[in-house]
Amino acid sequence: MKKKKTLLIWYKGKKIKAKAKECSLFEEFKGLMFSKKEKAEILLFEFSIKQKIRIHSFFVFYDFLAVWLDDKNNVVDIKKVNPFRFCVSPKKACFKLVEIPLNRKNRKIALKFFLEN
Repeated sequence: MKKKKTLLIWYKGKKIKAKAKECSLFEEFKGLMFSKKEKAEILLFEFSIKQKIRIHSFFVFYDFLAVWLDDKNNVVDIKKVNPFRFCVSPKKACFKLVEIPLNRKNRKIALKFFLEN
């Protein structure tokens, strides 16, 4: 079982701090599928090469933020993902993906992405 990692995410010149669970290979395939909204954790997926990783939200019954990052944790792209979307992809290639469930415990983090201009 992987541990939680504190991330400093750079978005529009500001830093956003989030504690994310590093995902194993199996957890990368599962992601947020079948998780309960209020118990879901922020997930971190790290890739060894820069890639344009696509995701889906089948069997995820709530909205979440997908945040694609470069190697220095700068936001490459961010999208709000609704349940049962077939394909969601970033505009550019990335090294990391963070999935942030839109629930009560992540409210402050999510609002920073929505309110920063």
